[in-house]
Order: sequence, then structure tokens, then C-alpha cells
Amino acid sequence: MTVVAVFVGIFAWNALGALGGLFVNLLIAFFLALALEPIVVWLVRHGWRRGGAAAFALIGGLVLVIVVLALFGNLFVQQLVQLVENVPQLYADARTMIADRFGVEVPETDDLLRQATEAWGGDVASGALLVGTTILGGVFAALTILLVTYYLLAAGPRFRASICRWLTPGRQQEVLRLWEITQVKVADFINTRIVLAAIATVATFAFLAILGTPYSLPLAVFTGVVSQFVPTIGTYIGGALPIVVALTSQGVPQGLGVLAFILGYQQVENLWLAPKVSARALEMNAAVSFVVVLGFGAVFGALGAFLALPIAATIQAVANTYVQRHELVQSHMLHDPGEAQEDPGRTGRGASNADRTRAAAREVEERHADGVQ
Repeated sequence: MTVVAVFVGIFAWNALGALGGLFVNLLIAFFLALALEPIVVWLVRHGWRRGGAAAFALIGGLVLVIVVLALFGNLFVQQLVQLVENVPQLYADARTMIADRFGVEVPETDDLLRQATEAWGGDVASGALLVGTTILGGVFAALTILLVTYYLLAAGPRFRASICRWLTPGRQQEVLRLWEITQVKVADFINTRIVLAAIATVATFAFLAILGTPYSLPLAVFTGVVSQFVPTIGTYIGGALPIVVALTSQGVPQGLGVLAFILGYQQVENLWLAPKVSARALEMNAAVSFVVVLGFGAVFGALGAFLALPIAATIQAVANTYVQRHELVQSHMLHDPGEAQEDPGRTGRGASNADRTRAAAREVEERHADGVQ
């Protein structure tokens, strides 16, 4: 039996490792379904069938993403091609300046390309193969996420009912309440991203307009959207397009100016703006929200950084429901001078699970008092 248990444990460990990517895709699909659920419910209330409403919400969001990529992707490619065409001339000018000012001979363009080909030719070929494999894997993962998201949206109450059938009536109420809290937290997270994208768009547009960069408005919209909805490196990806446009249409000083603005705004957003907005939307301390994003990003990568705040907010709501709180002692360390002390009875140890559930769900009840059935 010990030998069998060891082999079963090894098999289970290897299976969990192999299914890690699938679990990540299912997690993404679950959060997408939670984010799109309010749209589906609104359509159902206006006479749509559940399946059609789910398909419309999912396809509508996908079409919106494709339209944004089509509008700004073409501009990005054009500017990138123009930049690549200007690179040899820029290198020649820099070579001449270095030779005249410092007396240093820099290799010519042809010699540099030949050396690069000899040194990195094999790596480029293997890298191209890796990129192709990654693209195919990304397409398959995207199809999996979209399919699971549609099934979750189309099932809706039936899916929740299938889970609740395994629980007692009291547990069913708690699960449904926590489900709704999670949905509200995810919606708050999406609203936070939208607010930050709007602020980034306005700030970027103002700077580009002052600098005189062409296409200021579409560049600002692209930067604002990509910087907030692409995890971790979104700001730098979104800022690449205005930098390229400034380099190709205005010159190196303007391009460096845009680069400095992107880096500076990223620091302001990370250290001050995003924690403030996230704390108000998700009821989380600003320092905690910042550390949570860094921690999830370090452990789970870009996806973890993107989903860190809604997951942490959900965990916080669950903790408020099930973790027992105690009365506060009387101490000057618990309040500022002149500040009214908190009523210790609100978090007393005598509160029941139902009371704590109602306290954690107060925000949901206030927002959906006329919609919760």
C-alpha cells in the first residue's frame, strides 16, 4: 500500500504540473464570465435568451478588442517600418559624430550586420521557431478560454444551481452571497482599469499635444488602453507606439522626451495613482494593494499581476465573512488625537456567521437592492 501510495502521489504531482496551463485558462475564463455577467443579466431582463445574450456579450467584447487592434496596429506597423528604414541613416550619422568628436572608429553597417549574423544567426532561427510554437499555443489557449467563458455565461444560474445542490440551504445562501461579492469585486477591478486608462489617455494626449507629435489622440488612446489591460509591461508596450512616432516624425530629442514621460508617468501611477484608485474601488489599503500586485506578479507572472487585486479583494471579503473578529481594547494607539473611537461592538466576538456575511455583503446589497432576487 505504501508503494502504491507513492506512485499515486507521483502521478498526481505530474498531472497537476501538466494541467497547470489548463487551470490558468479556466481561472481566466471564470473571471471573464464574472466580468461579463452584468451585461448578460441586463440583456436577459430586456427579453434576450440566455444563450444569445452570452454570445452577444462575448462576441461584442472580442469585436471591440479586434477593432482597437486593427485601428492602432496598422499605425504601429507603418511607423515601425519607417523607423527600421531610418535606422541605417541614424547609425551612419552616429558613427560619423563619434569618429569626429572622439576619434573612435565604429564598424560600418555592413560589417556590423555580418558580425551579428555570425554571432546570433543560430539563436535567431531557434527563437523564430519558439515564437511560432508560442503563437500556436496562444491561439489554442484563447479558444479554450472563449469556449469555457461562453459555457459559464450561457449556463449562468443553472451552473450555480448545480453547485448549490451539493450544499445545505444555509451553505447555499453563503455561497451565493460570496459569489455575488466576488462578481462585484471583479466589476470594481474592471472599473478601476477603465478609470486609470482614461487618466493615462488624458495625460498622454496633453503631453503629445504640447510636444507637437502627430496622431496625438489615437496614440494617447492606444497608450491608455494597453497600459491598463496588458499586465505588468502594458505601459511600456503602450508607450512604444508614441515613442516610435516621435522618433520617425520629429527626431531623437522628441522621442527621448516621450520615453522620459512614459517612464515618469509609470512611476507616478504605480506609486501613487493606482494604489489610491484601487483602494477606493476595492476597499483595500493602498500599500497592501501595491504589495499584492508585486507579490502575485513575482509568483504567478503577468497573469498573477493582472488578477492580483480582484483575487485579494475576494479573499478579503471571504475573511470578513468567516474569520472571527474581536472587540478592540481601549488604547491611544488605535486612533489619532481627537478622532472618534470605533464602536467595538461592531466586530464583537458574538457575531454569528450570518451577521458577518451580511456585513461583508453590505456593499452588494446597496448596489443591487432592486436587482437581487
